[in-house]
Amino acid sequence: MSLPITNLRQTMLRHALDVQTYTPVPGLVLFHSVGQTLPMECLYQPRLCMIVQGSKQVTLGERVFTYNTRKYLIATVDLPVTSCVTQASTDRPYLSLSLDLDPAEIAALLLGAPPVVADTRTPPGLAVSALTDDLLCPMSRLVNLLDRPEDIPVLAPLVKREILYRLLQGEQGGQLRQIALSGSHLSQVSRVMAWIRQHYAQPFDVDSLARRAGMSTPSFYRHFRAVTMMSPLQYRTRIRLHEARKRMMSGGEDAAGAGFAVGYDSPSQFSRDYRRFFGIPPARDAAMMRAALLAEPRAV
Repeated sequence: MSLPITNLRQTMLRHALDVQTYTPVPGLVLFHSVGQTLPMECLYQPRLCMIVQGSKQVTLGERVFTYNTRKYLIATVDLPVTSCVTQASTDRPYLSLSLDLDPAEIAALLLGAPPVVADTRTPPGLAVSALTDDLLCPMSRLVNLLDRPEDIPVLAPLVKREILYRLLQGEQGGQLRQIALSGSHLSQVSRVMAWIRQHYAQPFDVDSLARRAGMSTPSFYRHFRAVTMMSPLQYRTRIRLHEARKRMMSGGEDAAGAGFAVGYDSPSQFSRDYRRFFGIPPARDAAMMRAALLAEPRAV
C-alpha cells in the first residue's frame, strides 16, 4: 500500500490548497489541515472518507470512531457527528478526501453484480474498515484525474464505478447495498430521518414516525437506534442544536431567538440541552466558535 498512498499524497499536495477543496470530479472533495483541530459538529451525508496523511476522530452518539491511512470510513445516511483532526503538522499536514455515495449509482451497479446472500440485519449508518489496495488504487486513479481535467468527463464515471464495486465486495458491502434498496430497513429509516431534518421545529411522536416508515413502533425504534446509535427524539434534538448553533454563528441570533427558531418553547431547556451536548452555554460557545473559525484550521 505504501507506493499507491505515496503517489496519492503527492497528487493531493498539488491540488488540496485550501482547508476544503471542491474538485472538478463530481462528488470528490479534498481536505487539508496543518494542525490539530477543535471538535466540530457537522452533518455527514452518504460518503466514503479516506485519510492520506494524519488521523481523525469522529463521534456519533456515544461511539467514537478513529481512523487514519490504514482505514476508511463510510457513512450511509445523514448523521450529526462531532469530528476533529488528531494528527497534523506543518511538515506533515492532514490530508483526506471524501467521495459522495449515490444510491442510484449503487442500484445500477447491483443489477450487474454477482448475487449475494441477503443480510437482514440493519447496519449502523457509520462504520470504519481496513483500507486495502483494491480500494486505494482506484481512489488514487480518480484523484490523478485532477492532473488531466480533460479526461474527467469520460474516465471519472468508470473509476467511480470500480470504487463502488470494491466497496460492495468489501466489509461494508451489506451496508452499501441497503442504501440502494428502497424496501430495506436502512432506506425506510433514512426517509424518516430526512423528514425529521425538514420538520425538526415541529412536535411529533415516535408512533407517527413509525407509521411514516411503514413499521410497527417497536420495530421502527429498534432499527432507528441501530442505524443512528440514538433515539428519534435524540436525533431531532441534535439536529435542532446544530441548526441553532449555525444560526448563532453565521446569522448573529441570540441564544433565546435561536432556541425558539428551532422548536424550543423554553429558553432554559434549550440552554440545558445545548450545554449538555456542546459542554458550554450557547452564547459563550457561539462567541468561542466565531473566534476559533478565524484562528484555527478546520477539517470536516
